[in-house]
Amino acid sequence: MKKTILISALLSTILMQGCSENFSNGERIGVVTQFSRTGLLFKSYEGHLNVTQTGMNSSVPFDFSIDNDNEPENLVKTIDSAARFGWKVKLIYHQTLNKNWFNNRGETNHFIEKCEVLGKNFGGMFNKTEIQSQGKVLDTIYVVINKSK
Repeated sequence: MKKTILISALLSTILMQGCSENFSNGERIGVVTQFSRTGLLFKSYEGHLNVTQTGMNSSVPFDFSIDNDNEPENLVKTIDSAARFGWKVKLIYHQTLNKNWFNNRGETNHFIEKCEVLGKNFGGMFNKTEIQSQGKVLDTIYVVINKSK
């Protein structure tokens, strides 16, 4: 009996040592294609970012959540606007490990801390008065032409 209590206490301690709030930190750049408030019991903001690399869309998707326990001011409003208007953004996040067992903080383990808008000026495409103003490069595309047969 004492052995099982000792073993379970030891396993619990080892398991809790593996829990980390800041397992990794990073940033991703791209266009938010989905942003919604979801959940049955715990409502949270969830999103999907199409990551861009060297001007091209990457095939690696990035799903993220806004932490219910620590929601930065104006973050939801900024990400929602970026999703609606197609702005290119940089999302700064931290990833947790074994700290979100019941999905009470969000459905993913990637929690957004900050959103920086990188490009929302379309160079005057929609307004005649802005056509004369200087445009802004949002993204670049490289084309390779192979003339060999």
